[in-house]
Amino acid sequence: MDTQRKDDQALEEETLDPQDWAALRALSHRIVDDAIDYVSGVRDRPVWRDMPDDVRRSFATPLPEGPTPADDVYREVAANVLNYPMGNIHPRFWSWYMGSSNFTGALGDFLAAIQGSNLGGGNHAAALMDQQVVDWCKQMLGFPDSASGTLVSGGSVANIIGLAVARNVKAGLDVRERGVAEIERPLRFYGSDQIHSCHRKAMETLGLGNQALRRIPTDAALRIDVAALRNAIDEDRAAGFKPACVIATAGTVNTGAIDDLEALARLADEEGLWLHVDGCIGALLAIAPENRFRVAGIEKANSVALDPHKWLHAPFEAGCVLIQDASAHRGTFAVTPEYLVATTRGLAAAPWLYDYGLQTTRGFRALKIWMSLKEHGIAKFGRLVDQNIAQGRYLSELIEAEPSLELVAPTAINIVCFRYRSVGKSADELKTLNTEIMLRLQDEGTAVLSDTTVHGEHCLRVAINNHRTRRGDLDLLVEEVVRLGRDITART
Repeated sequence: MDTQRKDDQALEEETLDPQDWAALRALSHRIVDDAIDYVSGVRDRPVWRDMPDDVRRSFATPLPEGPTPADDVYREVAANVLNYPMGNIHPRFWSWYMGSSNFTGALGDFLAAIQGSNLGGGNHAAALMDQQVVDWCKQMLGFPDSASGTLVSGGSVANIIGLAVARNVKAGLDVRERGVAEIERPLRFYGSDQIHSCHRKAMETLGLGNQALRRIPTDAALRIDVAALRNAIDEDRAAGFKPACVIATAGTVNTGAIDDLEALARLADEEGLWLHVDGCIGALLAIAPENRFRVAGIEKANSVALDPHKWLHAPFEAGCVLIQDASAHRGTFAVTPEYLVATTRGLAAAPWLYDYGLQTTRGFRALKIWMSLKEHGIAKFGRLVDQNIAQGRYLSELIEAEPSLELVAPTAINIVCFRYRSVGKSADELKTLNTEIMLRLQDEGTAVLSDTTVHGEHCLRVAINNHRTRRGDLDLLVEEVVRLGRDITART
């Protein structure tokens, strides 16, 4: 009787593993073959295209109650998801600042998911690889071995972590125990008027509020005005605030401008401030033979945020933050609950990586970065950075040579801000015209640009952060912008 009951219970137990592994193998081979075709043929497809109504409706269907064969599931994904991407792996996607992924990194993501390790820490290979990739990032930027760091989702979280350590170090009391309300003098953080929006979110998340972040004017090259920054620090001290941190930008989102990192490092040292560098766009210039001089001094920062999913082209998502003072870093986040006490041997006989950030559960982000770096070597990634910057110069030269186009801001690295100009049109009319050019380029699947406003001037923005882009793509872009500008102008 007991044996029969046990047999019945065993029959009722379920798993998500397939009953037919051979069928899964065949489907998996098909998916990999399709993936290779998808990436190798990316240039032959539109950069972006709008979804028809039936595809949109497919994402509004109710929760499935019963099973669907895996072949049918994949068929739906191929038809309704793969056919309508954002487009950022395409060679003519230059909107925002994305990174364009790489196939080996995608395989790394797959293998990380298959292994399924949780990178909260522990004594296992994935945790050691995570630490190794952080060490490699330190080497890229010239940070000492004694520095610490952690892999995160992207630049926003990397910046929050760096600024959280800055807050705790400069608060003058135990913020973790007593809270920000106990800080005697309100802290002040400083960044340029071109600073990324994530820093406002950081100030709000850290309980300091948006007013704690003072925006400093920029110079003609859109870099922070160091003299104006020094004056602001003096004013704030006199008004009873406590200057705490300078947020330098190594590559602004609007134009790619790079603050004078050497000058800011000297100022921070003289004033006793924390120097944080938002290097999510430009920190990896440090690996580029022809352009590393642009971020000289980044190794002097107290903390740096960078994004391997940009110029290391790791599949989303992969950010990193480096902190010079490892003890201050760990002291900002470390907690030891009773269920995660270290042991002298076994799985818990290793440092807990979650002590350096916000997540206890962490994905195995390191593998996709590690595999790509091992396959290609850092020298090739450095050459690709130089290549994108050379392409930015090339596009700027094309624009300057075309009478109907004009640069709106200086091209610092690989972000080009320009517009189609038309004699006699007002600023609002030019904005409408250029926006329409941008949207038609998207609608036609030719190229994806973004637009922005730089010191009151609306413009189109091309961010060349793509290892697949070729100069012929930039020639085509200029030709199409001019054609569309003339066509739209003639019809209005």
